Amino acid sequence: MARYKDSVCRLCRRENMKLFLKGERCLTNKCAVDKRSYPPGQHGQRRQKFSTYGIQLREKQKVKRIYGVLEKQFRSYFDKADRKKGITGENLLQLLERRLDNVIYRLGLTTSRKLARQLVRHNHFNLNKRKVNIPSLLVTKGDVVELKLKSIDIMPIHESLKKMETSHIPEWLSFDQDSLKATVLDEPKRENITVPIQEQLIVELYSK
Repeated sequence: MARYKDSVCRLCRRENMKLFLKGERCLTNKCAVDKRSYPPGQHGQRRQKFSTYGIQLREKQKVKRIYGVLEKQFRSYFDKADRKKGITGENLLQLLERRLDNVIYRLGLTTSRKLARQLVRHNHFNLNKRKVNIPSLLVTKGDVVELKLKSIDIMPIHESLKKMETSHIPEWLSFDQDSLKATVLDEPKRENITVPIQEQLIVELYSK
């Protein structure tokens, strides 16, 4: 399974914004973006001026890093979005939002998508009463994601359950704290996706 293994704080600094790749650490004074608000590298503090291509590329890189996917997989999502009916950019974001690791993060069960990905790989969740350990699996309307009872006492999950606010769960998902089950009520709509993304820039980049 391909994944990014270097410092994720460099990614936030490169995009000049908090991508919340380290969860709650990003809200503390230890956040690299707050401490060094310029791109990493020897020439990071130089004034940068991007071309149209550069702006489009940065937007694509930002989205890849937010959702934790690499280029080959991201391109696959784009091609699938392009083949679907509707607006390609919105289709792309819907596919990314439907990833199982993103669903778990959006439910508030983890503080970052990276942690959600790790917990899925370690078999802490069931999907429709079946074992699942594939973070990139796409959920569909009617699917039920269940946290295993034995996993409740795992520190990050335990802490997240104590702090969970159901009002922050997006409209296309629901979560029952008694049964520890989440239901996919619908496909995510563009207005449900609060991540600051200009998806049209990505479409323009890949359309060249």
